[in-house]
Amino acid sequence: MADKEREPTEEEKKKTLAEIKKLDAETRKFADDEQRAKEQDERSKAEHALTIRRLEAEAKQFEYLARMGEMEKIRHEYAFNSDMAADVFKHVYRFTSSVGESSVKDCINRLVYWDRLEPGCDVQIIFTSPGGSVIDGLVLFDHIQDFKQRGHKVTTSTFGWAASMAGILLQVGDHRVMRKEAWLLIHEVSFGTSGKIGEIEDTVNWVKRIQERVLDIFEGRCKDAAKAGTASAPLTKAQLKKHWMRTDWWISSEEALKHGLVDEVL
Repeated sequence: MADKEREPTEEEKKKTLAEIKKLDAETRKFADDEQRAKEQDERSKAEHALTIRRLEAEAKQFEYLARMGEMEKIRHEYAFNSDMAADVFKHVYRFTSSVGESSVKDCINRLVYWDRLEPGCDVQIIFTSPGGSVIDGLVLFDHIQDFKQRGHKVTTSTFGWAASMAGILLQVGDHRVMRKEAWLLIHEVSFGTSGKIGEIEDTVNWVKRIQERVLDIFEGRCKDAAKAGTASAPLTKAQLKKHWMRTDWWISSEEALKHGLVDEVL
């Protein structure tokens, strides 16, 4: 007969219970460690995903800033090129108003500006003007002559028309250019006066002297063109008087070239 199972002692029961508690604690610790590891892994994944999104956002921001920087650079380059393409940097002055104190002053100021900043630079003055004051115009004429003596080459040209005083100013250029469809208008010097008969007669005599000077300007440039071989029928002073007396004489570009009133037609 088998021996009857022995009843564990209290000491053995305590030891077994302690082992069970220890095993249970280790099991819970393992489970907790596993849970923490899982949570840590999830946090790491979340942080990694967040980092990726942040880096992607920063990359997009950098790309945007780079594009904006490139656009700003292009805008600055365009603005710079636009400025450099402006007439003031190309030494081109467009005289598009009537000849008077204000317009003459503006043109003189620009010539002084170029002379001081870029001595000896070539300059082009383009006239599209109905003319105006002969005295104001002659002020500009003399100033351009002085400008030329300072070493500047001046090209005068016309688009549309150079009428009256503007036609005289066209003559001051070292090289005179007329566009094919442009027109030159010359006529006797006109003026207005009032006062006593003697005063009016004195003014008339003075204006006649001015007119002779104007005729000398035209005749002198016609002679220059004849010497250069560009004028086939240069005008004399007498011919100029005959054509413009008491009338407006409209001259086409071809006629102006033939008579020596311009050097080139484009």
